[in-house]
Amino acid sequence: MEGDLIHKEISEAIIGLAMKVLNTLKPGLDEKLYERALVIELRKKGLKVEQQKEFPVHYEGELIGTLIPDLIVEEKVIVDTKVVTAFNDSHVAQMIGYLDITQLRLALLLNFKFAQLRWKRIVR
Repeated sequence: MEGDLIHKEISEAIIGLAMKVLNTLKPGLDEKLYERALVIELRKKGLKVEQQKEFPVHYEGELIGTLIPDLIVEEKVIVDTKVVTAFNDSHVAQMIGYLDITQLRLALLLNFKFAQLRWKRIVR
C-alpha cells in the first residue's frame, strides 16, 4: 500500500530531484556526473547528503575491507546512480548487501540511461 512505503517523503524527493537532473543533463553521461549533480540538488533542497561514506566490513571479528556506497541521504536512504540498460539481479543483490552492512532499511537504484528516469526501491 502507498502509505506503507518506508521513507516515502525522502525517496519521493530523491526521485523528483533525479528527474530534474536527468532532464537538465540529458541521458548518456557518466554516472558520477549524475551523482554529483544530484548531490547539488539534494543539498539545495536542504537534505543531508554524504558522498562515499565509508563503512567497515568485518568477517568473524576481523576487518576485511570497506564498503563505500555512492550516497547516503538523511542517514536513512542509500542512493546508487547507474547508467545501464536495465537493473539486474547483481545490482539488487549489491544493494541488499549494502543495506545489511549499513543497517539502513531503504536503497534506491536510479538509472540515468534513458530520457525517462528509471528507479528501483530495495527494502531490507
